[in-house]
Amino acid sequence: MPPRRFTDRQLVIASHNAGKAREIAELLAPYGIEVISAAALDLPEPEETGATFGANAELKARAAATRARLPALADDSGLVVEALDGVPGIYSARWAGPTRDFRIAMARVERELQDKKTTNRRAHFVAVLSLCWPDGHCESFEGRVDGTLVWPPRGDKGFGYDPIFIANGQAVTFGELDPAMKHAISHRADAFRKLTAACFAG
Repeated sequence: MPPRRFTDRQLVIASHNAGKAREIAELLAPYGIEVISAAALDLPEPEETGATFGANAELKARAAATRARLPALADDSGLVVEALDGVPGIYSARWAGPTRDFRIAMARVERELQDKKTTNRRAHFVAVLSLCWPDGHCESFEGRVDGTLVWPPRGDKGFGYDPIFIANGQAVTFGELDPAMKHAISHRADAFRKLTAACFAG
């Protein structure tokens, strides 16, 4: 069955993360869609009980679409650190604590790598975008970008773990990278290209 085409004029971004919602809204800007954040609609954040990025993305999009009665787009993304057996992974946001302070999370990554006494700093970001309609239909797309971790954190242009991540082929962190360049190469951009090709383009 071919992917469902998006024909609505409004779309809910099912995220209370202001940086993530802003980045997704900027990626959607060329399509002339009115983007509404979950925070603006005062939608509750569902508990992320999925075991994978894909399960959590769909859970969040489905919940927002049902409550708002509008199509909803959710992202679940995180940092996967090779030497830490894939963590923080789906727990990336939770490592930042209740205040979502990613300085805490980045310090924990550094500390755990030091405890492992490893020089392996390979990591990748994963993003899954899930687009759900109020009738329960969902389409999901995964993106990835590989790179290495650096300390101390550098740059203030991104959010989350961006200040410690250098994508392969780049000389600066995602936190230092011009936002337009990040939009072109990030894990979210990779997933977004797949989403728009399937559901928005043409």
